[in-house]
Amino acid sequence: MSRLISVVAPIYNEGPGVDRFVERLSQVLRGENFELVLVDDGSADDSWERICKLAASDERVRGVQLSRNFGKESALLAGLEHAEGDAVVVIDSDLQHPPSAIPAMVRLWQDGFQVVEAVKRNRTGQGLIGRLGGKLFNRAFTGLTHVDLVNATDFRLLSRTALDALLRLPEHSSFFRGTSNWIGFRRTTIEVDIDHREGGASRWTFRSLFRLAVNGLTSFTSAPLHLVTMVGLAFAAFAVLLGAQTLIRWVRGGSVAGFPTVILLLLVLGTFILLGLGVIGEYLARIHEEVRARPRYLVQEKSETPKPVVIGQRAERS
Repeated sequence: MSRLISVVAPIYNEGPGVDRFVERLSQVLRGENFELVLVDDGSADDSWERICKLAASDERVRGVQLSRNFGKESALLAGLEHAEGDAVVVIDSDLQHPPSAIPAMVRLWQDGFQVVEAVKRNRTGQGLIGRLGGKLFNRAFTGLTHVDLVNATDFRLLSRTALDALLRLPEHSSFFRGTSNWIGFRRTTIEVDIDHREGGASRWTFRSLFRLAVNGLTSFTSAPLHLVTMVGLAFAAFAVLLGAQTLIRWVRGGSVAGFPTVILLLLVLGTFILLGLGVIGEYLARIHEEVRARPRYLVQEKSETPKPVVIGQRAERS
């Protein structure tokens, strides 16, 4: 039998989109030995019922229902830990990531590449703020971590070897797009055109995207802490120069700048202190999460096993 291809997709309030997604994937992967691992991330609609119905009619569809909404990163992790394929493809269920690119990704894997990343040729369906915010975050992340995320997406294929290495990473707050680059391995890219989202507007809000960006940076790199240190040193050097200037003017009997200068310095210094405390607070929050060592997600039900179970580690491969 040919090697198994697993396709992992988080599902959150997709409703009829679940059926569209499974139908499209089944068409694209016709003739391949594949499985679809659909992770319901605490949907409030009928997404889980649709997943169970599809799983009952097609043994290639497997469903995992989380006990509540844990977020996309945790849902992705749950899908990756339950995938049994020799290669695993991660894709969004809203069909913005074109499933038609999967066969080409599989061929590149068969040619010997361990990681195949899909990079964007365009940003169809994104507003101006979304495009600018995405570019700013990716460039900032790339500059701080030296891991290239420019035009990167979560749409990528990992071999079993690369996936096993990724799942060995112990941190609680994971950032799939970053860690799947960090692990290395023989990799290549494939360009894709991002399609319009099917089934309505995106459910990502500015707040949730900002939270994802902060979690991604703080969970992946300590560079912001070093940046605070560098800015602090710059302020210290500036204070030395300003102190020397003040002392020289005092010795010469000249007048010293008055309240506007003092107020400006206090405002700048106060802003930096508050921002620095905020960055430190984010890292303390990450440390707090790691120390608690709670499971990164909880499984309420599986389509093939209706009894509730708790998952904290990777599921054993059958």
